[in-house]
Amino acid sequence: MLLGIVGYPIKHSISPKVHETLMKAYGIEGRYLAFEVKPSDLREAIFGAKALGFTGLNVTIPYKEEVLNFVTPVGDAKFAVNTIDLRDMKGYNTDIYGVEMAFRNAKVDVRDKLALVVGAGGAGKAVAIALLKMGSKVVITNRTQIRGIETAKALREYGNCVFHPMERIKEVNADIIANATPIGMKGNPGMPISEELLREGVVVFDVVYNPVETQLLRRAMENGCKVITGLEMFIYQAKKAFEIWTGIKADVALIRRASLEALEVDQQGPAEIPRGEA
Repeated sequence: MLLGIVGYPIKHSISPKVHETLMKAYGIEGRYLAFEVKPSDLREAIFGAKALGFTGLNVTIPYKEEVLNFVTPVGDAKFAVNTIDLRDMKGYNTDIYGVEMAFRNAKVDVRDKLALVVGAGGAGKAVAIALLKMGSKVVITNRTQIRGIETAKALREYGNCVFHPMERIKEVNADIIANATPIGMKGNPGMPISEELLREGVVVFDVVYNPVETQLLRRAMENGCKVITGLEMFIYQAKKAFEIWTGIKADVALIRRASLEALEVDQQGPAEIPRGEA
């Protein structure tokens, strides 16, 4: 079985390590490869992988929305796709499941809470959809205002979703803050929001998983916030993607162990992560 991931950049991804560990554990012969694909080559990369006999692909930044031009979305994936089954060219969004499980395992009840989602791209849509489906009211903010407005409008089919300008987010008295931008990722350090928003008791979630403890999460913990790492989302989206491709419901503990091993190698040291239940 051949599997892979496409993105630009792609060096941050630990998916190859995790999925090859799963393939070995469940007796599946094959490889999972990472492909750094330039925007102009995306279509050729996807159909080339299909022609070469790949079973499936994961899709990471910045292509989760663009791949909708090439696949048939299933369910909530109509807004963004992160997993493709190349056998029938269907696209799935396992990120949504990943977000839901991250919050459930952290024992955070989001019903009727106000969630601020920073970012209106593919990851932002997945986070917002998950929170809306679990009963949150969602405020989306985005650097490009028109994109944020359009995203909030499109997601209202799931619940109460509005846009708020980035320069005025201090006005949003959020119970939950979610970073769905690449800010904080290895090679792209920084804070996606002002530390003033990190009030004690606020739940802070970061989709970035490499590094596990981003600057945002570190500052949040220092300010008395409850944090949920992006690694939790990654683990469960990987579990669902593997199931789509193989029919196997992989063990979460195995995925977690493989993820930590990959991050330890990448970071040259052990990863200390606050997490929910396995």
